[in-house]
Amino acid sequence: MTATGRDVVAIEVVEDFSSSARCDEGFLQVRRLRCRNRRTDGSSSPIYRVDVIDRPRLDAVAVVIHRQGERGMEILTRTNLRPAAYFRTGKPMTVPDGRSHLRVEEIVAGLLEPTDQGEAGLKRRAAEEALEEAGLSVAPEEVRLLGAPFFVVPGILSEKIFLAAVDATGRAQGEPKGDGSPLEEGGALRWRPVEEALEACRSGEIQDAKTEMGICRLLAERALASKSP
Repeated sequence: MTATGRDVVAIEVVEDFSSSARCDEGFLQVRRLRCRNRRTDGSSSPIYRVDVIDRPRLDAVAVVIHRQGERGMEILTRTNLRPAAYFRTGKPMTVPDGRSHLRVEEIVAGLLEPTDQGEAGLKRRAAEEALEEAGLSVAPEEVRLLGAPFFVVPGILSEKIFLAAVDATGRAQGEPKGDGSPLEEGGALRWRPVEEALEACRSGEIQDAKTEMGICRLLAERALASKSP
């Protein structure tokens, strides 16, 4: 595992201003709505409350970076600071896992910008994230899209994630430049054999859903290609 920054041992809460902050400001915006269902016969359901979380950019792209190495196909993951996961500590859990979730291992990902339009925009953003977070220079034309986007938590979160893949076999890997965020401190990159990475997802060592889904779609793509004449 290659470190890409200083080590971090904890995240300190300097101030909790939840009670005084507006829900329509900050990185995440919470829309608190009163809704009712309208039916085909003209009737309506009772009014109920709905909370909807929006990110500053509606959707994101996640990139399965892979290469052929001595151990066969390998997948690149990145370990990042994830405050929401970390602050589970001390809360009652259905099945306690005894783990600190200061960092979460996952594939490279990033928010789509307003200029990232259409398939070309998705591929361009995927290539930029590969360079920024993994230190790998790839052309947008080398990026492959892995099927349709998907919701992560459709009950509350409006975001969809687009999955993409790129082959980094034989490419020199430089130092990721990052975006300067404190959440990138102590980040680390790791190449895992694809079977090991998938098993790590299923065993709970890797707990990021888009990573497991991305690996599964990559393997499905490879299986389909092997059946082609």
